[in-house]
Amino acid sequence: MVMLGVHVGAREDDGDPVAEAAASGADGVQVFLADPQGWKTPKAHPHAEAMRAAGLTVFVHAPYIVNVATTNNRIRIPSRKLLAAHAKAAAETGASGLIVHGGHVLAKDDPQVGFDNWRKVFERQAQEGGFPVPVLIENTAGGDKAMARTLEEIARLWDAVGEFDAGFVLDTCHGWAAGLDLSSVVDDIKAITGRIDLVHGNNSRDEAGSGRDRHASFIDGEIPAAVLADVVRAAGAPVILETPGGPDERAPEIQFLRSSL
Repeated sequence: MVMLGVHVGAREDDGDPVAEAAASGADGVQVFLADPQGWKTPKAHPHAEAMRAAGLTVFVHAPYIVNVATTNNRIRIPSRKLLAAHAKAAAETGASGLIVHGGHVLAKDDPQVGFDNWRKVFERQAQEGGFPVPVLIENTAGGDKAMARTLEEIARLWDAVGEFDAGFVLDTCHGWAAGLDLSSVVDDIKAITGRIDLVHGNNSRDEAGSGRDRHASFIDGEIPAAVLADVVRAAGAPVILETPGGPDERAPEIQFLRSSL
């Protein structure tokens, strides 16, 4: 049975991961280590010891504002530094990996610059001994100049970073919104990256190909729940639910997934 977990808290200080995991029937959690919309320096999670004692698998999500692909130096350089800081704090928290969005370049830019910028992140970090936890790049829902929306873009990104053992997060809502075929997406992604390290098991409030990142209940969204379960089964990777609500909503979703698998 794969690990089934839940995202806890909109910041590092507004949720009890151990209590929420227990109430949801989850084996693991995903947390932030700072405000996901800010540039605050992260620290180890305040519940790190409790999560370890409870035997939870922990993943950390980097702030949404991190964009190491952009040509805007006022965003790219702080993003690179913040990514390294979150990797260090994630290691101190005992996390299995650090999730970060693929980012995008400006409308006027050649996307290749963004892929090159991603490579530079790993090259520079390698000179300092590498990241202390696996960095897992997540596919994105929209954006014409995104680095990880379409299979073609993901392939170009992996040409740039694959040799550095970068990991991959498959978000099912993002894939649906981007127009990826969920019946074949696991094989399609693995053919490019050779791996799927984590699944964000999210349903969508919108139609396929919408480009909109609006999560819905795993069971009741626009994507048939059986299709999502098939993706999880095929991926064979740990799962984090980023679905709306708390334990009252997530517990039936975890139960559904366990019975489906």
